[in-house]
Amino acid sequence: MKESVSEKLKEVIEPNKEKENLGHVTLHQAREMIQDAGAILLDVRPPAKVVGDNAQEADIPNAYYMPYPEFYDYADELPVNKADPIVVACLKGWFANRVMGYLEMLGYSNVYVLDTNIEDLIEVHKAHAK
Repeated sequence: MKESVSEKLKEVIEPNKEKENLGHVTLHQAREMIQDAGAILLDVRPPAKVVGDNAQEADIPNAYYMPYPEFYDYADELPVNKADPIVVACLKGWFANRVMGYLEMLGYSNVYVLDTNIEDLIEVHKAHAK
């Protein structure tokens, strides 16, 4: 049993070694992925941590608000194609990193974490949308 868990973890972790910065992306990289590559953005902040709009309410293309405490309730909204790029974001990366791990365990292979506060991404999006 222990060997199979170890092998599964290795299978999930190894692809991240090939990603720049182990899959953490800057604000600029995240915007490019969303705009140019059609990446899905998951805002996973708990409701109590959302001040103002969440990413979906801010009309960021392909953005979904899937709060971490109820993330399992939103699993059916995840892309069918597990190779589609996904950027996961929150305030400090704690919840986003967890969700990245869950997605990878579910077989998603192109998952990244925003390395800054999602509120910055929302602010930049709103500024450019005007």
